[in-house]
Amino acid sequence: MDKIINLVEQEIAAAFDKAGYDRALAKVTLSNRPDLCEYQCNGAMAGAKKYKKAPFMIAEDVLANLTDKTYIGEIEVVKPGFINIKLNEDAVAAYLNDMKKDENLGLEQAKEPKTIVIDYGGPNVAKPLHVGHLRSAVIGESVKRIARKAGHKVLGDIHLGDWGYQMGLIITELRKRQPDLPYFDDAFKGEYPEEAPFTIGELEEIYPTASGKAKEDDAYREEALHATYLLQNGHRGYTAIWNHIMHISVADLKKNYANLNVEFDLWKGESDAQAYIPDMIERLKKEGYAHIDDGALVIDVQEESDTKEIPPCMIQKSDGASLYGTTDLATLVQRTQDYHPDQVVYVVDKRQELHFVQVFRAAKKTGIVPEETKLSFLGFGTMNGKDGKPFKTREGGVMRLENLIAEIDEEMYKKITDNRTVSEEEAKETAKIVGLSAIKYGDLSNQAAKDYVFDVDRFTSFEGNTGPYILYTIVRIKSILNKYKEQGGNVEDITLLPATSDSEKALMLEVAKYNEVLENAFEELAPHKICAYIYDLSNAFNRFYHGTKILAEEDAKKKESYIALLILTKEVLEACIDVLGFEAPERM
Repeated sequence: MDKIINLVEQEIAAAFDKAGYDRALAKVTLSNRPDLCEYQCNGAMAGAKKYKKAPFMIAEDVLANLTDKTYIGEIEVVKPGFINIKLNEDAVAAYLNDMKKDENLGLEQAKEPKTIVIDYGGPNVAKPLHVGHLRSAVIGESVKRIARKAGHKVLGDIHLGDWGYQMGLIITELRKRQPDLPYFDDAFKGEYPEEAPFTIGELEEIYPTASGKAKEDDAYREEALHATYLLQNGHRGYTAIWNHIMHISVADLKKNYANLNVEFDLWKGESDAQAYIPDMIERLKKEGYAHIDDGALVIDVQEESDTKEIPPCMIQKSDGASLYGTTDLATLVQRTQDYHPDQVVYVVDKRQELHFVQVFRAAKKTGIVPEETKLSFLGFGTMNGKDGKPFKTREGGVMRLENLIAEIDEEMYKKITDNRTVSEEEAKETAKIVGLSAIKYGDLSNQAAKDYVFDVDRFTSFEGNTGPYILYTIVRIKSILNKYKEQGGNVEDITLLPATSDSEKALMLEVAKYNEVLENAFEELAPHKICAYIYDLSNAFNRFYHGTKILAEEDAKKKESYIALLILTKEVLEACIDVLGFEAPERM
């Protein structure tokens, strides 16, 4: 279905054209004075200079030539030349009835679906997820779902940190603790044990211990660097340890991401890119893209139009070691070969922007990705505590993500049990659902690039711009629909009638914006726009609810129309929270 704003604009454009003015002037926007009108067109103001005519006269000409009005109801010119528009109630009702019949609620599917790879997550294996991993996971998951909703083929890749110095540290510390393990016996030719010589808990303790030792002991650090080198060059025993680390870590990561309702299609890591590095570097040198600068191999990415210096993209250190840039370019080689993506989106900390500018330019300049492949950087800000500093535990350490989730769930459990008497099992299940909405909505309602304060008290509130408030609205609608059915009401084949009150029309107009908002959120990779929309939609519903006797309405057809509007409102809200990555309970 076409967007309702486009349909209004088409009618205005025809009038501009008929009056002898450029159709391009007929840009219609949401009114910035909703107390006066619903939409507005300021094209007459823009056309005054071109046509050497007073804007008021141009606007009057347009109105005089507005002969075909389906969506436009009331229209007037306000000096000095604004065109104020109110929509026709019958047309709005008809539009919503068409939305109701459409399985996509009027959201047009991409005519030429793209293949999009979204790189999000990025945790290091052998380390627990902490709050610093939250934003990438939550934003990336939502962008993936929005793109799928728009009809595109999307692959979410976790892109694990699984091949660096941390592996050498773990191997070195394990060797110190258990030197008799067969992995450290170069003469051992048999099969290595299937079971790992450590648990996930032990692994999570080994890494920071090893890291601390390496910072204080140069010999230990050199040993860890050598172990890393041996692993990366195919050491049989170290490769077996690496496989154990991966198996245990990935199982734990899957469990923790599942608690966030986050799923990845690809569980690739830096290790998967290693096989592509030698040939890539050889080609870049052979074709003259890479050159030696101060001992390192680099690709120049500075462009004439740059107003500040962009350093070269370094792909090999003087000692022959690879860097993040090397791995990221090799990963693009792999993604291009395997998936031929039209777009690759990186959801990472905004402080890495320069790195990705270098990588993107290098990838395009060297033909690693085709010129038409879009490389997008979606940088996110920091999640801070109330003190304005990065979010910490009460003791000042980095909080584990599972502990944050548990803390939110506990807060929601208290609120749910304080408000009503429910079984402990139901309260806990509901607390998990509502708690997830508090975390995700609290994050996603902020523009990704901005830092924000993670305020547990505010995010778990049932009032204001919060996830629990949105869910409470959905549950309220479900409750009304259940009562209507219990009273013998019919919910099949019912239609919406034209609005008879301001609050009903306002709700209808909010519902009608669904496809416009989703399309815009996809184009701008902006989940916060969906949050702003469902907050407005929830407010519009609650104003309608408080001002209308829905179930007490005596006119059967009118009551059916109210119910049809509620069903559609619920479906739109549920479709939106689904792309944000959470769901609503049956009751709260």
